[in-house]
Amino acid sequence: MKRALWLLLIWFAAPAAAVTCENVSYLDKSYTTCTVDPARDNLRLFHRQADGIIGSFRGIEAMPDVAALPFAMNAGMYHPDRAPVGLYIEGGVEAMRVIPNAGPGNFGLLPNGVFCINDDSALVFETMDYIAENPTCRDATQSGPMLVIDGALHPRFLPDSNSRFLRNGVGTTGAGDRAVFVISNNAVSFHEFASFFRDYLQLPNALYFDGKVSRLHAPALGRSDFGFQLGPIVGVVE
Repeated sequence: MKRALWLLLIWFAAPAAAVTCENVSYLDKSYTTCTVDPARDNLRLFHRQADGIIGSFRGIEAMPDVAALPFAMNAGMYHPDRAPVGLYIEGGVEAMRVIPNAGPGNFGLLPNGVFCINDDSALVFETMDYIAENPTCRDATQSGPMLVIDGALHPRFLPDSNSRFLRNGVGTTGAGDRAVFVISNNAVSFHEFASFFRDYLQLPNALYFDGKVSRLHAPALGRSDFGFQLGPIVGVVE
């Protein structure tokens, strides 16, 4: 009897993660969304341990303090050695500085942005706003381009673009109380992908993560993508 009561107390004291993943159809395209409440879910960034770069969802699951990984996704661009291209902060420690200037590739298609995680919030900042405001972020990753900026699509996105890839990214509410991670299940243009965040999800700010190595771990949907070794990863752990 005492053991049963003890187990019941443990159950209520440690609620399971509230992250929810689902498949959504919008304008003849398929997307998978995972919605996270940062005040309840243990949302974190992962890149390396003492013995090297983690590089995969299985690597996170093998960590000694991880009992379950209900959601994970690649989270920002990286160099061939898998070092972050831009700002990277994990557990309050800055491993790479913020990059404010334009450059080659999608990362340098300004404006780009920063995804900032704290214990009770998650926010997407345009990079120059991040520099000006200098917010405290427990974890942060810089990527680009921005998809949605204060309710407007990135000015360089073309409705008739024929550049299409599987793409992934994250959008947040203005209050930072909800983060929605999205991966397309069809090849989509930047304009189509950004419009999904703004018009379907109605999120004011959203940031692109990648379009060639996009990967999702969502065991509730029976999905755990594999392939490329990854750089920064975002995930919810229990």
